Amino acid sequence: MDYESMTIAQLKDLLRERGLKVGGKKSELIERLAGSEPSSEPVPEEAQNAEEEVEIEESDMTEEEDFDEEFFDEEWEDEDGEYVTRQKPVLDDETKAALLTRKSQRSSMPKFRRQEWFRYFRLARTGWRKPKGYQSKQRLNMKYRTPMVRIGHRKIASVRGLHPSGFEEVLVNTISELDGLDPERQAVRIGSKVGNRKRSVIHDRADQLGLRVLNRRRIQRKGDMR
Repeated sequence: MDYESMTIAQLKDLLRERGLKVGGKKSELIERLAGSEPSSEPVPEEAQNAEEEVEIEESDMTEEEDFDEEFFDEEWEDEDGEYVTRQKPVLDDETKAALLTRKSQRSSMPKFRRQEWFRYFRLARTGWRKPKGYQSKQRLNMKYRTPMVRIGHRKIASVRGLHPSGFEEVLVNTISELDGLDPERQAVRIGSKVGNRKRSVIHDRADQLGLRVLNRRRIQRKGDMR
């Protein structure tokens, strides 16, 4: 099998089917798959035809609906300018359905504005604040005012706090915090105060462990940063 022409996501699917570790770079995944291949022995033509018939029957009997992965990011551009498939989490059917439900809830949710956001430019650029004035038109629910945040606008609880891709976000500031994370369930978000030197080291270590960095940025490596 030509593993070089396959993407990282396809290689990891093969590793999961064989019960092997999915972390590491693409070269490591290929070596792991190549080492787990059974010895090639000639198979009679009758057995091959029988296997093909069984595969055709199974494909006709089982027709699974494709999951709408519109909210998943398909590709990202790395520091060298090459496009690489983004890693996706391993989710069950209930979690996928809950993510789609949350997406539909967000599309129907109104945009909450601060009181008199149209009057002051600085208020239009800030987040929501509850109106507290005794004669506040927004607090009194006047029709021509923007709606207020209420408990009914809360999203589905089973996927609350998850990234839109389905990953559980883990805030990381040092390289040692990457150890022990699950690449199939957790993703990394680097702190905003981390500099480019340490950030590039975290990028390399995350790639070795097979972890996805949600806020990956292009870093021009010069001198000893290469």
